[in-house]
Amino acid sequence: MKNYLSITAFFAGMTSLAVEFGASRLLQMKFSAINLVWAVIIGLILLYFAIGYALGGSLADRWPRPRLLFDLLTAAGVSLAAVTLLAQPVLLAAARASDALNLGIMAGAFLATLILFSLPVTLLAMVSPFVVRLLLEKVENVGSLAGKISSISTAGSVLGAFLPTLWLFPLIGTTRTLLVFAALPLLLALGGYLILRDRPRTLLAGLFLALTVLFALLGKFPGKTTAYQIFETESDYNYIEVLQQPDGARQLRLNDGQGVHSEYRADTLFYGGPWEQFLAGIFFNPAPYSPAQVQRIAIIGLAAGTTARQATAIFGAIPIDGYEIDPKIVQVGRDYFGMTMPNLNVFITDGRWGLEHSSYRYSLIAVDAYRPPYIPPPLTTREFFQIAADHLAPDGVLAINIGRTATDRRLINDLAATISSVLPSVYVMDIPYTFNSILYATKQPTRAENLTQNLALLQANPATPPLLLTVTQIAYDNLRPTPTNGTIYTDDRAPIEWVTNDMILNFILGGEMQELQ
Repeated sequence: MKNYLSITAFFAGMTSLAVEFGASRLLQMKFSAINLVWAVIIGLILLYFAIGYALGGSLADRWPRPRLLFDLLTAAGVSLAAVTLLAQPVLLAAARASDALNLGIMAGAFLATLILFSLPVTLLAMVSPFVVRLLLEKVENVGSLAGKISSISTAGSVLGAFLPTLWLFPLIGTTRTLLVFAALPLLLALGGYLILRDRPRTLLAGLFLALTVLFALLGKFPGKTTAYQIFETESDYNYIEVLQQPDGARQLRLNDGQGVHSEYRADTLFYGGPWEQFLAGIFFNPAPYSPAQVQRIAIIGLAAGTTARQATAIFGAIPIDGYEIDPKIVQVGRDYFGMTMPNLNVFITDGRWGLEHSSYRYSLIAVDAYRPPYIPPPLTTREFFQIAADHLAPDGVLAINIGRTATDRRLINDLAATISSVLPSVYVMDIPYTFNSILYATKQPTRAENLTQNLALLQANPATPPLLLTVTQIAYDNLRPTPTNGTIYTDDRAPIEWVTNDMILNFILGGEMQELQ
């Protein structure tokens, strides 16, 4: 029995952390992965741990019986399976509320889900102090025994952190992963009852285990039931869905679904979004600047390849290097978004690392990895922009898609200041009817008048692709004054979360969300 109790502590620790990551994963699909969400999730889970440790120790002192420990494990497994299934309608309601920008329902669903997980997490936390009490033979050994069991439980927690995130989530999905870990304490309880020869409890635990496995094998657990959805999947990084709108447009959405990351129509190249507007940046170079001068393009945040497809249509089959960290998004691009251009070189890697290790110099580097709150701090710093500058051709241009609100332009101001510390000329244009702006920065000193002159030359040339005329005209019509104040971000200090969290809260509380509806 002693060895079995130690094994129990190991797997209970593993399940505890797996539940934390599973609950986090479920919630982040609907509510994003910003630090604020992470802080609430981790804070409440740790509170449940603290309550469980205290209750487990107290209960073990009063009734130090192995049978009670296995009863706790049975209750933990049953409650985890039940919570996982009950969370489905709650989170589907949250997804619908997210689509409708209904803050009240979203907040209620978020808190309800975390409260649901309080019972299984608390019960699992009770196991470790209970095992210590059952194994305690001499008071003078309590320190070493507690340390040993804590070490065993923590070792299990390490496995519980890596096993679901690196393997099970992308393999079988979040819900089935949680059901697998719900089955684990039931299996431990079943083994304990067999050792104790408690036939009624053995049968009961076996029944609960069989039902949990049955739900995991046969249950259907859609991530969302979004209108017009034609595909959904989970990856190591994202919940991914593809929508087919009634007008034929396909859209790529990720996680909470607030934002279209790629768009595709077989007969259309202009979408009124940020993707095509990157391509106007080269015309801030001195006139006359010809599209034929564009030699190579890099796209950081390739997604499903909208910008790459548009660039190929305008500039021809020039080499395009697309950096995308999520291989499943790349596959979705190939399967649903026509991302099969032979001139596109896809690199499945972190964008900063990939660009830094590239041996090429680019006419255009497009960064499409910013969407509040999903803004990787390493892609916002002076050091990153120096990497980009080092990989620009002499006439190269850096173009970045930046989110904002109607009244809050701090992110634009800060990034303009940061880029201006590396590149000599910076320009900003607001994309009409969106909360997006494109920030352009040139390798050589340039003037805004260059865009005016190049636009006139494009208009005078009948061979100019219509898409190029459209995006260059939009850039010209929507130029804004270049900010003169802002915080310079560095690898050591990039307070991007402060800015984006505050921007989003002000957006919600200030009434701009209601204006969108």
